[in-house]
Order: sequence, then structure tokens, then C-alpha cells
Amino acid sequence: MPDRKQYTPVTAAIDVEAAFKLLEGRWKLLILFHLFGGQVRRFSELQRLIPGITQKMLTQQLRRLEEDGIVKRTDHQEVPPRVDYRLTDWGQALCPVLDAILEWAERRDEFEFTEPASRARDRGTGRETS
Repeated sequence: MPDRKQYTPVTAAIDVEAAFKLLEGRWKLLILFHLFGGQVRRFSELQRLIPGITQKMLTQQLRRLEEDGIVKRTDHQEVPPRVDYRLTDWGQALCPVLDAILEWAERRDEFEFTEPASRARDRGTGRETS
């Protein structure tokens, strides 16, 4: 394994934000969770497993995940046509990362929270002012 890149707070934030952008959107995480563990799924099976997703949206999300190197699409040259999807090794490496995020989220109640200081808001936009 090559030496790990050295990060500054700025470069770390930029790279983490770029990684999160690969996963953003309403459906990508659902698709990934249905493919973890080496699952191989056909398009119709994914559509059935993810209520509310349209055929167009599933197609777009799978294409994007494939372009980003997270999902592998296999077109079996058969009649009738059969296409299936699985995670690449890099995509499968997301499983422990997302499990760690899930565990972190579950622990939220273990920590004390203080009320944030009231912040002034712009009357026109509703955005916080400094």
C-alpha cells in the first residue's frame, strides 16, 4: 500500500467533501446498501427493493455510480437481455465506512449538547449574519 497522503485541515476538508459528493442524492445510499456483501442485483430487483424510485432515476443513479467507479455493470449478451450490478472492490470498501458513520449517528444521545448561541438572521434572506 502506498504511503498515505499528508493532509492539512483544508485539503482534508476538500477531499472529504468530494467523497461525500460521490454519495449525495436521495437514492445512492439505498442502492449501495442493497449491493453490500457481494450482492449481485438485476435492475428490476433493485427497482423492486427501492420503493418510490423511478426507472429513469434508478438508471441515472446507477450510471453515475458506475462512472465514479463504485458500481460495476455487467451486460450478459443474452436474449432476453440481462444486466446486473455489483459493487467494485472500491465500492465494497465503503461498507465499513458507512457502518462507522451509522454507529457514530447511533451514539448521538450519549453526548451532551448545549444550546447553540442565538445567531442574528438577515430579515430578507433568513441567513445567519456574522
